[in-house]
Amino acid sequence: MYAIVKTGGKQYKAATNDVLIVEKIEGEAGTAIELSEVLMVVDGDKTTVGSPLVKGAIVRGEIVRQAKGPKIEAFNYKPKKNERKRWGHRQPLTHVKVTEVSTSA
Repeated sequence: MYAIVKTGGKQYKAATNDVLIVEKIEGEAGTAIELSEVLMVVDGDKTTVGSPLVKGAIVRGEIVRQAKGPKIEAFNYKPKKNERKRWGHRQPLTHVKVTEVSTSA
């Protein structure tokens, strides 16, 4: 059994015991969380597609750790103006271990 879950503006396939790397969710390591925006649930041959969400479906998980993604560097310049700007960004991420995919709340 697995589900397609929406969090942080992205969609993820979540099955029991999977570790998902998602956009930052507030909380310490060990905190239990619930992802309620379930778009689709597949249980063997039975597929339930929501419009837009599956009613009563929920994915429970536990925060494993908070981390940062790889550094993305950018550079802008304007020729003949001696204008240069360099910056970087590291996206905060959360590692979530899925403990349960449930179709009834």
